Amino acid sequence: MAMEIERKFLLTNDDWRQDIEKSIDMIQGYLGGNDKSSIRIRIDDESANLNIKGKTIGIQRKEFDYPIPLDEARELMQLCDQPLIEKTRHIVRHGEHIWEIDEFESENKGLIVAEVELNNAEEALALPDWIGDEVTNDVRYYNICLVNKPYSKW
Repeated sequence: MAMEIERKFLLTNDDWRQDIEKSIDMIQGYLGGNDKSSIRIRIDDESANLNIKGKTIGIQRKEFDYPIPLDEARELMQLCDQPLIEKTRHIVRHGEHIWEIDEFESENKGLIVAEVELNNAEEALALPDWIGDEVTNDVRYYNICLVNKPYSKW
């Protein structure tokens, strides 16, 4: 079974920017789901994926990710709920972990969230100085929730 173990944080400053290893522009849309899962299409650079994620709140949830043809992903985006999620993902290494820092655009502009994937839920994590409050359990910061209630409307 595919399992995502991830923690999510707000940032206290922009010091992380000096350590960016790579930045990737992304657009993602949600085809729907139910009270147990969501179905997402993501296009980044020149690739696309279909993603099915459990709606469990917290650090650990089921996740299945499948590559799909880019032209089909673009067609599927037209079927997605609006607004689409537009963001740049910045990759930053700190200690033993790789942080994915999502800088949102469009209706979620101004929101920046740092995520780190772990090998297990009890894994020790050294937090960088630029990490602020943890929002792992706050559903407002889940991408699927940002479609229905964008950051600009908080």
